[in-house]
Amino acid sequence: MTEKDLHFYEPSKGHGLKHDPFNAIIAPRPIGWISSRDAKGHVNLAPYSFFNAFAYVPPIIGFSSTHWKDSVENIQQTGEFVWNLATKDLAKQMNATAAHVAPEVDEFKLAGLTAVPGKLVNVPRVGESPVAFECKVSDIIRLKGADGREANAWLTLGEVVAVHIDKAMIKDGVYQTAAARPIMRAGRRGDYFEIQPENMFEMVRPD
Repeated sequence: MTEKDLHFYEPSKGHGLKHDPFNAIIAPRPIGWISSRDAKGHVNLAPYSFFNAFAYVPPIIGFSSTHWKDSVENIQQTGEFVWNLATKDLAKQMNATAAHVAPEVDEFKLAGLTAVPGKLVNVPRVGESPVAFECKVSDIIRLKGADGREANAWLTLGEVVAVHIDKAMIKDGVYQTAAARPIMRAGRRGDYFEIQPENMFEMVRPD
């Protein structure tokens, strides 16, 4: 193996680059486009770039919020949220919902999106999105560093209790991941990837 010329740094002492490479290295990352409702009925819709799935049974997804934001506050109040798939066709609308606005501002209206009532949760989904997960919160965890000090970040985990899939995304009983052209976060201030069918490949595990 040829030895690589490595850029080495300790995060606590700074990265020494123009942009922090951390969230560009951990990429692409699925987008947690989260809709929620507070106890007074105000609806919120916001994207989170720290998002993923964590368990099959029960199906659990989660997103991490830097700072205590409206989504986390709403979910703590009501115990419910919805994840909506962000796609290339909805990229501009998704980005519009990232605006910092007052809690009473409805991001669905702000972005020109349709709020469709949930079936098992009292939170709307994005009608234009091809996939949505209705979720019941299972845990909200304040993250900590290795030294035990609390971080200004909260991980919200939820069990998926209902799933909505546009049938156009299903072929021969199989969900076609790339058909929806999902977009994913790539780092820096505004870099994204688009998943397309020609960029997918299959590799079956040896077991």
